[in-house]
Amino acid sequence: MAERMSGSGLSRRAWLKVGALMGGGLVLSLVLPSHAEPVAEAPDADSEGPAPPVGDVNARVAPNAWIRIHGDGRIQLTLARSEMGQGVMTSLPMLLAEELEVGLDQIQIEPAGVAPVYGNPLLGEQATGGGTSTREAWDKLREAGAVARVLMISAAAAIWGVPESECRARRASVHHVDGTRSLSYGELASRASELPVPPTVALKTKGDWTLIGTSQRRLDTPGKVRGTAGFGLDTRLPGMLFATIERCPVIGSRVESWRAGAAKAVPGVVDVLAVRHGIAVVADSTWAALVGRERLVVECRPKSDPGLDSERLRARLRAGLTGRAAVALKEGDVSLALASSAQAIEAVYALPFQAHACMEPMNCTADVRPDGCDIHVPTQAQSAALETARRVTGLPSERIAVHTTFLGGGYGRRREQDFVLDAVELSMMLKRPVQVIWTREDDLQHDYYRPMTLHRLRGGLDAEGHPSAWFHRIVGPSVLSRRDPARVRDGLDPLMLGGAAELPYRIPHRRLEYRRSDSPVSVGLWRGEGYSHNCFVTECFLDELARAAGQDPLVMRQRLLAESPRHRRLLERIAERSAWHGPLTAGVGRGLALIEAFGSLLAVVAEVSVEAGRPSVRRVVCVVDSGQLVNPDAVRAQIEGGVVFGLSATLKGEITLRDGRVEQSGFGDYPLPRFDEMPEVEVTFMESDEAPGGVSGLATPAIAPAVANALSALQGTPIRSLPIRLA
Repeated sequence: MAERMSGSGLSRRAWLKVGALMGGGLVLSLVLPSHAEPVAEAPDADSEGPAPPVGDVNARVAPNAWIRIHGDGRIQLTLARSEMGQGVMTSLPMLLAEELEVGLDQIQIEPAGVAPVYGNPLLGEQATGGGTSTREAWDKLREAGAVARVLMISAAAAIWGVPESECRARRASVHHVDGTRSLSYGELASRASELPVPPTVALKTKGDWTLIGTSQRRLDTPGKVRGTAGFGLDTRLPGMLFATIERCPVIGSRVESWRAGAAKAVPGVVDVLAVRHGIAVVADSTWAALVGRERLVVECRPKSDPGLDSERLRARLRAGLTGRAAVALKEGDVSLALASSAQAIEAVYALPFQAHACMEPMNCTADVRPDGCDIHVPTQAQSAALETARRVTGLPSERIAVHTTFLGGGYGRRREQDFVLDAVELSMMLKRPVQVIWTREDDLQHDYYRPMTLHRLRGGLDAEGHPSAWFHRIVGPSVLSRRDPARVRDGLDPLMLGGAAELPYRIPHRRLEYRRSDSPVSVGLWRGEGYSHNCFVTECFLDELARAAGQDPLVMRQRLLAESPRHRRLLERIAERSAWHGPLTAGVGRGLALIEAFGSLLAVVAEVSVEAGRPSVRRVVCVVDSGQLVNPDAVRAQIEGGVVFGLSATLKGEITLRDGRVEQSGFGDYPLPRFDEMPEVEVTFMESDEAPGGVSGLATPAIAPAVANALSALQGTPIRSLPIRLA
């Protein structure tokens, strides 16, 4: 048997196990090398008696890894990535269905439990985020489908006594070319499981695809429309209680005392308990828990922290704009190039804290028993949730089950574990299932925010107006120092450098520095990661250089990308789609941004006017090069959704602090774009044979500089801070 599989370079013995389990079904197990562990071998066919006859509808297969084909014809895909609106519940089954030759309607989907086989090697854990889901599954699920298809064809050929070349797979059945014979996959599963795994498997060529590259209706939509889809807040278990937690409002403060008499007097309130994050009110309904919490009296110390104020925090960052800093990148001699440049420009950019503002507030349901623990949670990080429960309960991992529900938004927030810890802790104390619910105020005031950052840039232009020197210092807290401190090396947090270190433009002299400046405010992953602040800065500053040189911003980018044909093609297409070189309506500015992130490229042009003293985004044109598209409609939706999310941070929302408290408490003071404020968004895709790139965090970082550059072009003054407020 060949040890390598075409297309992936994975060891077949480490990658695939195929066999029959009780009842004669077929199971395929995929194991990535970085997470490989022994997979239970299928029992010998003789160990359970003779194999069931063809067509045994009672055949059953226990869940194992990714694909299960049952004797009754059911085909199940175990989904190891969280569905939070990005469409993986449709796009990942499309990869399998394409090669397996089945329809999407013939695949059943179930969320994965926690196991090394389901780990995401691009993230180093079983988690969803960073635009990795399709990239990580691209080869794996297609090859799994192809192996199963080949086995089914081989089984049918053996039963009929004909060459495999005379058999064709279609719609979960194998048909003979004579048109008179066919067998379903369910009928073939038992026989197929007895066959040797093919040494190589040929994937379908792009020209033969019937699903990949076509827009498909999302498989999760019907349940969401009908109200049958299960989100975290929909979880109901027998005997379940509901809890909400009063947290100290001042960051870093602790509960000193509390009075629970009035809260306990509320009908339905069961108990009031001290937990790690505050005081929990437990009740037999959400309403009773929330009313009881309103009547709870909690004293915290300190009551205020004047030092934890937005302006003071910004002043601390400002002190880091000078002095020593860690060097992330050094090319050429920036100091000498700036000193000898024909023109030099310096700017400081400021970005505030941003909240995630998920539509479904944080929640988790836990059922801790002496013999086990079940967690029902909308999470992006299954392995981390299991580890949290293991640490709190002391139970072994094999006694803990994580059940992933639909997520009402994630954006990195649901990779955190605070809401999981709440539920596990309370269920242990009460010895009953408990659902912990957060309010909108909780969500906004106790978030892991996108970091507040300051950026100092210096750029030099040569005598011909071309950028010759580029200096960029990022000042802000470290995200990874809490999440993964081992990755912070030599004073550098790689998550804070995204979009600044990988600047696509060819500038002879470059220097990138990072000055870490932490504060008590919790920071974490946010949609677009470091790109969300760095791309605003770099793309806006490049426009400043273009204006100083008297050059068209798009033309300057084209010159700086002379050695990057893929980027240049993208710019040519955006110029065409946006009519960049054409006339504009009076009072309208046009701005451009280009981003390379998560294996994808995106160019955005925004057309902006000023209405009643406020920016009004009229039109947004996007051109995307994200490699080969699996489900174009889902990619389009991600770009459109990223524009909406980014516009909120560009024009409206920011998290501010006063006396140690977050000032925002709801969508009234952390507003989202309204329907009448949304621009027309046009999305065009570039043809590509590259492997798929990620898109979930692509548009959010790009829309801010596009809008800012449009306003700068309109008004003649640079925009250097968010959210944009015009004088």
